[in-house]
Amino acid sequence: MQRTTAKAAFFDGVRTLLPLTPGVLPFGLVTGLAAVDMGYSPGTTLGMTLLFFAGSAQMAAFQLLKNDAYALVILLTTIVINLRFVMYSASLAPHLHHLPRSLRWSLSYLLSDQAYALSIVRLSSAEQDGSGHWFLAGTALSMWLCWVLSVMVGVFVGAGIPQTWSLEFAIPLSFLALLVPAIRNSASLSAATVAGIIAILAAGMPYNLGLLLASCCGIMTGLTVESLQRRAA
Repeated sequence: MQRTTAKAAFFDGVRTLLPLTPGVLPFGLVTGLAAVDMGYSPGTTLGMTLLFFAGSAQMAAFQLLKNDAYALVILLTTIVINLRFVMYSASLAPHLHHLPRSLRWSLSYLLSDQAYALSIVRLSSAEQDGSGHWFLAGTALSMWLCWVLSVMVGVFVGAGIPQTWSLEFAIPLSFLALLVPAIRNSASLSAATVAGIIAILAAGMPYNLGLLLASCCGIMTGLTVESLQRRAA
């Protein structure tokens, strides 16, 4: 078996990630525009982007901040949204346990949906030559750079938009654009339907707790439907 060099695997990851960037750029731009609409400075927006590096959680946090949500609600909502990374990490752990702790921590920070999806198969097939984690590093770092740059472009573009141009619908529309392609089966449809109904019914709850309640109910519904389908199969 020919051994893949670290450099070759890293740039292979970069090349593999590049076709996905057109789908990421619009959401980064919207996030930057939303930050401008809320009055955040470029420095504050950059700091938040670097701290989060989780687009859906960052957009949800912006929306909750705009609605004056309670801090605990914002924290719990972002945790719920990012729970999938626990599963990603558990899946990657057997392939990365031998790496130095500093490298594992760096890769965990850079982990994204796209990097995981592209890398998990490569990691499983490349264990013998040890190049899989460099492929992951290439995809993950490329996605991180694409996201940060697109958010900052959105910030500076948004700064030139007149205040008469209302941007308050940018984030809700972005979430709708993310939601529709994600509905691929009855479990995801059930989760989205229940979450949407609960969000509407609980819109009047204090501290925007309705959003958190809707998220939890949607997740539980999706898991329940999947479990029932597996039992029936």
